[in-house]
Amino acid sequence: MTATMLLTPAVEERTPSSSPPRLVLAPAGTAPALIDGAWWPRSRDLKAELPALIEVLDPLWGRITQVTVNPTFWPVIPRRVPAHGHVVHVGWFEAEQDPHKLLLLSYTVGRWDLLVIPPETAPATAARLMATATDPARSLTATGLIHEAERFRAAAEAAADADSFREAVWDSEGGHDARHPASRTSDRTVVGPVPTPAEGV
Repeated sequence: MTATMLLTPAVEERTPSSSPPRLVLAPAGTAPALIDGAWWPRSRDLKAELPALIEVLDPLWGRITQVTVNPTFWPVIPRRVPAHGHVVHVGWFEAEQDPHKLLLLSYTVGRWDLLVIPPETAPATAARLMATATDPARSLTATGLIHEAERFRAAAEAAADADSFREAVWDSEGGHDARHPASRTSDRTVVGPVPTPAEGV
């Protein structure tokens, strides 16, 4: 089973807790991997973001009782968060946990790990990360996925810059007309009829 939430940006008037979570999970039955899915929160506020996430995951994974994060990217870590009719305990590990990962412990099933996509990520990069995080061949850590996406984005930007530069040079050298001389206007101005070779000069 795959649970995929819409990747549409948040409506400005909504609070993070009232918006559906931007979440994708690996299909059930796929080979175990370092990441079980990807979550793209709208902010760095765990108290506001976790309830909607837990509400989706509880029916799929069993009651989520504990969540841990790395404090690197979370300015405030509440000890408890009310979510889906129960309380979720929140903990943190600095050296032991990947800073781009959310670890969830289920009451019945066990442990799940989600890639946390930074809230400020561009939609195209976030979509790429979500697809990569649930690819059956996935083998990267959460930070590895983020670094790979960053390299891909930088390469795409460099290629776009190179294309723009080549186009600018091409335009400065005559552009389309330089490749098709017949389409250019003659440099000379001709007044009157042009004699044909048979008529002589």
